[in-house]
Amino acid sequence: MKKLHLVSLGCPKNLVDTEVMLAALEADGYQMVADAQEADVLLVNTCGFIQSAAEEAIDTVLELAAYKEEDPSKQLVVAGCLVQRYGPDLSSSLPEVDAFVGLDDFPNIAALLKGRGKKTLFAAKPGSAGYLMDSSVPRRLATPFYRAYLKITEGCDNHCSYCMIPSIRGPLRSRSIDDLIKEAQRLEQGGVRELSLIAQDLSSFGQDLGLEDGLLDLLKALLSHTTIPWFRLLYLYPTGISDSLLQLMQAQPRILPYLDIPMQHVSDSVLRAMGRRYQRSHLEDLVQRVRTALPECALRTTFMVGFPGESEADAEELLAAIRDWRLDHVGVFAYQDEDGCAASRLSGKVGEEAKEVRLAAAMAVQAEVSAALLQEKVGTVQPVLVEGYSQESDLLLEGRTRFQAPDIDGCLYISAGKANVGDIVAVRVSEAHVYDLVGEVLEQEGTDS
Repeated sequence: MKKLHLVSLGCPKNLVDTEVMLAALEADGYQMVADAQEADVLLVNTCGFIQSAAEEAIDTVLELAAYKEEDPSKQLVVAGCLVQRYGPDLSSSLPEVDAFVGLDDFPNIAALLKGRGKKTLFAAKPGSAGYLMDSSVPRRLATPFYRAYLKITEGCDNHCSYCMIPSIRGPLRSRSIDDLIKEAQRLEQGGVRELSLIAQDLSSFGQDLGLEDGLLDLLKALLSHTTIPWFRLLYLYPTGISDSLLQLMQAQPRILPYLDIPMQHVSDSVLRAMGRRYQRSHLEDLVQRVRTALPECALRTTFMVGFPGESEADAEELLAAIRDWRLDHVGVFAYQDEDGCAASRLSGKVGEEAKEVRLAAAMAVQAEVSAALLQEKVGTVQPVLVEGYSQESDLLLEGRTRFQAPDIDGCLYISAGKANVGDIVAVRVSEAHVYDLVGEVLEQEGTDS
């Protein structure tokens, strides 16, 4: 039995790729081990679309290389976006690595490693990727059995000025609805209770297939052909959220009242420089439309501070929007130049100190908003998906409400009552903190809504 130690970095879309590799390697006789020292193969699936992610990936590779230095018989393998982005240059900069596997070749990783020989393997086609998985490709879930991700597209056609995704992962490629239904049904048979739909932009699903409202068609099919109780929508372009989608969510409680909509900024001049296809007025209208159709809907977004040309007035406008719009979840990050992106050639660079000040200010405002919004939940009864014992204390169970997505939002600590992992139970909220809640299970009042 060959032993494998695997590290998956980056977003859930990357995690699905990791699950495909894990399934292929397990089928070839590999067994996962938590201790890198025990492993025969050390595998890192990398993110590389921003510089900080690339640096984290390289640091992780070098950490694992230390185990190979102690035991030269180990194989060190690097896969994913970093390989696709930087190509053969990685071979010279990371001589410790035995094999590099890009985004078109990772499903065949077992065969590639078997035929590697002693020479360093580089398996990555030049340029952007073209691979699109389908339901016939095995996955070994790296998530708990009761939740999973369904990757419905690859690539992106939005071409924002700061983003490397189209040049790494290629143009938009949508899977067929029939194929996605097959995978969703298989995941349901495995016990999945929450299925998060993921893509670079969910709202663009099916455009390359000639579908007029592909996401709506897909959701209706998922509702009809599965009984999965929770569907969550992650990553929608702001202009792609139709009234028809909101009406479907209103009518179908299995589609969670939760929308992840990366807005990036609110200043018209900054949005224009970013290559985003909307203005502040569109965002204000969107927030109003969502709140009217779905008063309980949780809104999540990301904002970027320090984009080239962002003025003090632009930064203040962003702070005011965060305060006034009262979005449930806001992630803020500082812009960094990326080689190959149009934004890196823009003038009006913002200094690092100013970026840090603006980021801290935005997060401070959001902390106040989040604390106030969660305080309003106290006394309410919420459906909660139970995830097991808390990492904070083995005396508490931990779960998530409908308005808390896995791995990116806060959680709910269960202080009293009994529940099994994977159950969806009714919980009365008793306390609120800045990002988390505390509550008690209502006995014999489970719910799947």
